[in-house]
Amino acid sequence: MKTIWVVGGPGSGKGTQCERIIEKYGFFHISSGDLLREEVASGSPRGASLQELMSKGLFVSTDIVLDLIRERMNKAKEEGSTKTGFLIDGYPRELDQGILFEKNVCPVDLIIFFEVSNETLKKRLLGRAAVSQRADDNEETINKRIEIFNVKNGEIIEHYKDKVAKINAEASVDEIFAEVTKVLEPLLPCAC
Repeated sequence: MKTIWVVGGPGSGKGTQCERIIEKYGFFHISSGDLLREEVASGSPRGASLQELMSKGLFVSTDIVLDLIRERMNKAKEEGSTKTGFLIDGYPRELDQGILFEKNVCPVDLIIFFEVSNETLKKRLLGRAAVSQRADDNEETINKRIEIFNVKNGEIIEHYKDKVAKINAEASVDEIFAEVTKVLEPLLPCAC
């Protein structure tokens, strides 16, 4: 089974492309944000401590996030719910997280990086803000998120350059997915 990280700036289209990858190839999708929200909703002691951290605006430790990802991967394997592999969406966000993932969970086979200009990211996020009215989709916050992403992601891309497939995500959804299939299919035993 293959492990693929999907990275890209906020508003780069990761979610849309992940949906298409899952539908076509049968990957098991894991989003660290979803895992954290599920753990909080579970009412577990770990969820309660996560709720406290997140309500204060504090970051959840990499160790906890990795534990949640590893647990979800192990559960999927036990249930036999994945044959293709794992699609890890929006993770890692920092180089140290990637290094710990490979040390404590498993090696990554491919990193798909959706490359989008800062101007396009900003335009997409402002458009999303007009619809969703998310508190973190204001111009000042968007600029800061893009700036932080560029620095942190640059370190990941440089460190893993031999495993990175850069995809221009400025094109249409269909054109982007055509590029995704070109980088995925050589990795898969059966290009279904």
